[in-house]
Amino acid sequence: QVQLVESGGGLVQAGGSLRLSCAASGRTFSSYAMGWFRQAPGKEREFVAAISRSGASTFYGDSVKGRFTVSGDNAKKMVYLQMNSLKPEDTAVYYCTARAGSVTTDTRHWDYWGKGTLVTVSS
Repeated sequence: QVQLVESGGGLVQAGGSLRLSCAASGRTFSSYAMGWFRQAPGKEREFVAAISRSGASTFYGDSVKGRFTVSGDNAKKMVYLQMNSLKPEDTAVYYCTARAGSVTTDTRHWDYWGKGTLVTVSS
């Protein structure tokens, strides 16, 4: 079992930055790949970023590449998403997720989900 709790969401102006945090708990946390997805009202859940189990590899969706950075601290059981140069279209609920396997961009293959944190970017 893995439990995930996101924090750090809020209201920010376009061009600003936010750092999201995901606190994980569970005996097998270090064996899981970790990721971030987001979902805006009326839209499907979208892949944002992910980090491999070892932390050696990171992956990003095309819409955030070059602006967002995912990182992890295994000792603290934390995963982070640094979001820079935010745009109004980044407004969404951001979810932390985990799976006992390799990174995938397909939302259907992730096993555990946090409840989400809302990011609102004003123009």
